[in-house]
Amino acid sequence: MKVLIVLGVAFLPLLLTPAQGGSVKEDWNYVSVRKNANMFWWLYYADHPTKNYTQVPLVMWLQGGPGASGCGFGNFGEIGPLDTNLNPRNSSWVQVASLLFVDNPVGTGYSYTTDGGAFAKDVDAVSGDMLVLLKELFLSKPEFQTIPFYIFSESYGGKMAAAISLALHKAVLVGDIKCNFGGVALGDSWISPIDSVVSWGPYLYSISLLDENGLKAVQKAADSVQDALNKEQYEKATELWSMAEDVIEENTDGVNFYNILTKDSLMSGNHVKSNLKFHNPALGSLYRRHILPLQTDGLSELMNGPIRAKLKIIPDSVTWGGQSAEVFTSMAGDFMRPVVSVVDELLCAGINVTVYNGQLDLIVDTVGQEGWVKQLKWKKLDQFKSLRWTPLHLQSTETAAFYKTWENFGFYWILKAGHMVPSDQPETSLKVLRMITKQEK
Repeated sequence: MKVLIVLGVAFLPLLLTPAQGGSVKEDWNYVSVRKNANMFWWLYYADHPTKNYTQVPLVMWLQGGPGASGCGFGNFGEIGPLDTNLNPRNSSWVQVASLLFVDNPVGTGYSYTTDGGAFAKDVDAVSGDMLVLLKELFLSKPEFQTIPFYIFSESYGGKMAAAISLALHKAVLVGDIKCNFGGVALGDSWISPIDSVVSWGPYLYSISLLDENGLKAVQKAADSVQDALNKEQYEKATELWSMAEDVIEENTDGVNFYNILTKDSLMSGNHVKSNLKFHNPALGSLYRRHILPLQTDGLSELMNGPIRAKLKIIPDSVTWGGQSAEVFTSMAGDFMRPVVSVVDELLCAGINVTVYNGQLDLIVDTVGQEGWVKQLKWKKLDQFKSLRWTPLHLQSTETAAFYKTWENFGFYWILKAGHMVPSDQPETSLKVLRMITKQEK
């Protein structure tokens, strides 16, 4: 199925011209990755101003959660050719690369399962499913087999992206999948959760969002999470993580975990109401705080209304986002497990790995990211750490970001951005995308 972003169809608020993104070539479909497990993907071919899509990279975007939809939020909320009002996005990544959105893990977005036991429980299962999808995709579209392929991610999507990248690298080596894997970019990623949790208190205190009493309370809560992890009590650690967030909210007058300077934002958690009931109250609290804001009423209406009608292949029994709670709870035992060792394996294998993080993010604060990076056993880490960072400018002299790169590892500090870097700083994210994919220095 190959179509255009539809011209003149009733549900579009305006008639798009080619220059506005109205001629972006698209494709989408389902892949049955396991029995009763079906994953949905959506591909936009690059709309580069001077190059054919075969001359620029293919970028797969993985949303977080787990249970948040890349085909929904990442696409319409962050980097796709149209925004949630179906107006053209001037900062869309499609002008730089072909974009592949996948509703991952199974049960996310339009992806679905007909068996309650088929939800993924850890990143290994997530990786296995994604490899089935990628194998079929590259076989069905051989023109993409030689194009540089990158995985970009956000939040929990970064944890999944790291595991998927390692599995993909191994599959390419043995010839199971034909693709030109260029590397992985980990955006505000949940690589080592405890490094974020233990840094929350000092971070908030340093910017006057906690007083000394609040700092003590947050540190006590974080220590409880650390103690559970030391005992390998991962589900208990998840519950205690939720409680630590409650302590932060109580002591900061409800700071926004996704952008510390903005309370009234999409990710403030105040835009979606839910009657879902959870057997575990801690999981319910986490789901309402971290998943529901990515399924706003407006986005849900868009995806279950005009977009569903456009796609024409969504089963009648499937509601966009309808299984996100099951996806989230099924992965609960995996939440607090780190994947730093996976990143180490990628670096040692010569895979290009980039970390980028928003300055104003709290849930995955930059201090925590730097914390796990320092734990890497990668032999070139000392050379990387010895580098002085380089300022990144756009059109003006104002600093948009800082970065360091050494061989196959890079780190970007994105200024004035929260958790959703492409939404908060779209032009900077485009520049960083070009640099990571080697289209610009």
